[in-house]
Parts: sequence; C-alpha cells; structure tokens
Amino acid sequence: MLPASLVRSDRRHRAIVAAVGALWHGFADMGVVESGGAFVVARGAGASIWDADGNRYLDATAGLWFTNVGHGRREIADAVAAQLGTLAHYSNFGDLVPETTLVLAERLAALAPVPGSKVFLTSGGSDSIDTAAKLARRYWHELGRPDKTLLVGRAKAYHGMHVAGTALSGLPPNRDGYGELMPDTRTVAWDDAKDVLALIERVGAERIAAFFCEPIIGAGGVYLPPDGYLAEVRAICRAHDILFVADEVVTGFGRIGGHWFASGRFGLEPDLMTTAKGLTSGYVPMGAVFVAPRVAEPFFAGGTWWRHGYTYGGHAGAAAAALANLDIIENENLLAAAARLETSLHRQLAPLVELDAVVEVRSGIGAVAGVQLADAAAAVAAVRTLRAYAISTRACGAGALQISPAFVMTDGQVAELAEGLRAGLDRG
Repeated sequence: MLPASLVRSDRRHRAIVAAVGALWHGFADMGVVESGGAFVVARGAGASIWDADGNRYLDATAGLWFTNVGHGRREIADAVAAQLGTLAHYSNFGDLVPETTLVLAERLAALAPVPGSKVFLTSGGSDSIDTAAKLARRYWHELGRPDKTLLVGRAKAYHGMHVAGTALSGLPPNRDGYGELMPDTRTVAWDDAKDVLALIERVGAERIAAFFCEPIIGAGGVYLPPDGYLAEVRAICRAHDILFVADEVVTGFGRIGGHWFASGRFGLEPDLMTTAKGLTSGYVPMGAVFVAPRVAEPFFAGGTWWRHGYTYGGHAGAAAAALANLDIIENENLLAAAARLETSLHRQLAPLVELDAVVEVRSGIGAVAGVQLADAAAAVAAVRTLRAYAISTRACGAGALQISPAFVMTDGQVAELAEGLRAGLDRG
C-alpha cells in the first residue's frame, strides 16, 4: 500500500470542484460533469500536477500525450514571450513567412525520417490529419490518377476529430450520429496486414490513395504493433502504389524511445507523416506534416497551386515554443530518457496483471503503456478513484488506463506510479 501521507482523505483527494458554468468539455458526459463538478488543474512542474486545493498528483498522461519535456519549463515560456513581443504572428500564405517559422521548418526537415522532406505547418494534430488526407488525394490528381481517392484507416485507430480524422476513425462511437462525413474511407483490421491485401483485392489498388497508420495505437487503448506488422503493411503500400501515412501525432518527437520518430525506429520511410503534441510539448498548439520528396515534387515544379492552409499554421509564437522544446530534448538527452522509461514502465507496470481488476498490461515499446481493466465500464470510475492515490490518468479505448508520462519522470516516480495504480485498483 501507499504511505499514509500519499493517501488522501475523501475531502482532500478530490480536486477543487468547480461549477460547470459556460464551459463545454470535450469527450464528456456533461450531465455527469455538471452534477459532479470539474477536476481543476492549477499548476504543473516536471512530471507532476497540482489541483487548486494544493494536492499533488503524478501526471501519468503528460497532459494528453504531449508534455514530453515536463511541465513548468520557463525556457519555453520565455521563448514564446520574446517572440510575441517582437512579432506575434504573420501569415505564411503565398511568399510570406515569419523568420522564426522558417527557421523551425528547416530544423524539422533535418530531423525527417525521409531526407529531403518538406514541412507543412498546421495548428495541431487534427489539422495535420486533414492536411494529409487532402494532400494524398490531390497528389494522385496531379499525377493524372484522379480515381485514387479512397483513404484507409484501421480498427481501434484515432486520427483526431476534424472531418477526415473522424471519418477515418476505427472507434465507432467517435463516428456515431454524424452520418457520412467523408466518402471513400474504409477501415481494416488493426493487426492483420492480410486485411489490407483483402481490401486491395475487393476495390482495386487503382482506387486507394493512402493508408493511415499509427505506429502505436494511442487513444484507441495503447496497442503495440504485432511483430513484423509495420514492415509488412509498408511493403504492401509500396508494392501497390498506395501512399503510406504515418500518424505520429502521439509517437513523434521522442516518445518511442531513442528515436525522434517511430518511423525511424521501424524504418517506415513514410510518404506523409503527421505530427503535433510533442512538437511543442503542448505549450502552444502546433502541428506539422512531413512530406516526402516524391509527394512534394508535383507541387514544387511550378504552375500548381495547392489551395490549402491555416491562418495560424506555423504561428510564430508556436514556432518559438517548438524550437525551445527541441533544444530541451537535445540538450537534456530526453530521447535516451524516453528509452529508459520504456524499460522502467514495462518492468514496474507488468506485475499489475496480477490484480483481479487488470487483464493485460500493454507496454515495452516507448514511453507508453495501457493498463486494460477486466471491467471496461469501470475505467472512468477508476480514474476518479486513482486521484485518491495521487495519480492522474485517463480512460482510453475499451476500458484501458492511459500511461504516457513526461520524459523527465524518474524511475522512482515510475515506482510511485505503479504503487499508486496497484493500491487504487486493488481498492476497486
């Protein structure tokens, strides 16, 4: 059990309860939130957060997969403040661009898993997915193959909540109630490359524009790729002239341990790679789409306009945050820290399967883990219970608890995390 000092009384373990008022929370039953109040996060430092009553919690999710360098980094805040005081932002449409945005694009291109890639900057992960979806279709149009419009996703997959990402979702509840948001999308099994081949046989490769693939399924429940799966689906896409889109909104910028991107670790060489979250560690919203040379070439040859972009894509203040964030990752060797967490999380969390409440712990690749509960419906209640044990986590997929801490989490804090999870789940 946890030390008595870490177990909150019923009064203390609940964060300050705020009336809902005007705020409509995302991914929430607002009737439940309105009756129970909100869990208010007041501040953060490193791998910890504090509620408005002053209670500390280990942040098991790094916000929402994004605070890779940890909370409270003054270097990032100062870089943003300096940029905003000089030039907050300016459009990068046409031939315009803020200087900081240009510097960031060059730095990102140097990290790309495919040399010579171009970088299209967005406002976040959902923007990046919609950008990749449109670009994949437009690319084939430019090559005189306009019938290649079908976009393929996987069961359990999450690709953001814009129209394209929702249509590609492998999580049916995320699509329910909207009708057909986007024609020409299909879903295949998340873990069987032969299902991709079966789809190709049914509809024909001449119809398929792109295959969207999270190297590790995140919000769908933290599912690691079966051995050899990623290499096999990548080879299928190459053989059938289908663009391979690596969705690295969660896995990008170090979370897969020892590599900037999962695409590098698994040798995927994606045609398009979508990113966000860890690009700025969530300090300011930003995303980026990496575009391999062959996909960019028709648009850089001259005479072609791609009429797409976002007012705040490549925002100068966000670019300053990203540059400072990348400096921290490099200067503090946080890629190695994520690799350490890969081992530490696996070692400390795997024994949780001994609990009656836990049926599986998915870990061992990157600084991520999914603790699958036996009673899927109990996951949301378990999240609330675990706050009594100084743990802030989140339900994801079909009854899993998300573990994706900041790279600065120590091995001692991982042990504290495992102890809190064990005590809270044992309690039920």
